[in-house]
Amino acid sequence: MKKTSRYHLANYTYEIPSRQIAQEPLKKRARSRLLVLHPRQDSFSETIFDHIGDFLRKGDVLVLNNTKVLKAKLLGTKSTGARLDVLLMRDCGKGVWETLVKPAKRAKIGDVLVFNEKDDFYAHVEGKTTQGGRLLKFNPKNVYSFLEKYGKVPVPPYIKKEVKDPQSYQTVYARKRGAVAAPTAGFHFTSGLLSQLKKKGVQIIPITLHCGLATFRPVKTEDIRAHPMDWEEYEISPRSARIINNAKKEKRRVIAVGTTSIRTLEAAAVKTEDYYSIKPGRAQTDLYMYPGYRFKMIDGIITNFHTPCSTNLILISTFCGTDFLKKAYHYALNRDFRFFSFGDVMAIF
Repeated sequence: MKKTSRYHLANYTYEIPSRQIAQEPLKKRARSRLLVLHPRQDSFSETIFDHIGDFLRKGDVLVLNNTKVLKAKLLGTKSTGARLDVLLMRDCGKGVWETLVKPAKRAKIGDVLVFNEKDDFYAHVEGKTTQGGRLLKFNPKNVYSFLEKYGKVPVPPYIKKEVKDPQSYQTVYARKRGAVAAPTAGFHFTSGLLSQLKKKGVQIIPITLHCGLATFRPVKTEDIRAHPMDWEEYEISPRSARIINNAKKEKRRVIAVGTTSIRTLEAAAVKTEDYYSIKPGRAQTDLYMYPGYRFKMIDGIITNFHTPCSTNLILISTFCGTDFLKKAYHYALNRDFRFFSFGDVMAIF
């Protein structure tokens, strides 16, 4: 691995005390601590997130992922009485969903899983996926109303507390349902803060990427390049593309909120004349950004502190430099920042 040391997984792991893994959100979203990183100056500073406007300029374009998290976690029961945890991952149409089932070995093709006998809410196991999941065909075919009634918000395994208020695991601008994980960098914004930024002249633009397996599946290969990246579906409207493209043409900054926004913009980038622009529309992406990748659309990032050995941590390292990010994480750990989904936040310019 001497020639490919920057691709070694050991570069993207670190130890974190359990007390610094945030188990619940702050009551006031915008009061999260903010670590501002300036890679070119090899410096960083600390403040509070509701001061983020101090680091944004008139004419900046702030790109938000407006996906909405489904109550995608269900408890199913087989005729034998065995109970299985089911996480709905992707709507394949006609009542068929790609799912993760635990324990998977108990979900055999042909089995019937009952979620609520009274409402006749059940599913047949119809097949397996390449990632070890299961294809379930539901009755009724449209399960969204039943998810609202019986589903639970799926949260990462490091959050041990039950999420009592489902809205706390949504951004204030969540609009388009389809995600099974939240774009957590957006948790820190309030409606009032967004209004302040608009008054300052910051353009706030929505895009959509439905967070799925690619967002939270950890890297396990020693050489990070060998990690199989899952695809996710995204959508960019013509209006959002036009505003972003005008900014790039006029050399104004495009600031992405969260790694899902980064992945969407970079996946949709096409070369036009002497600059890159966004191609609007709906598509799928399995874009995986690791050292050596050259960013085309992004001038700045607002992002949470990411889990060790995650594609998100590798992406941010690629943007600002692995050694520099290690220093910033070391500082945050020593200063008792809160980490991961409900934790504090970084801005990189």
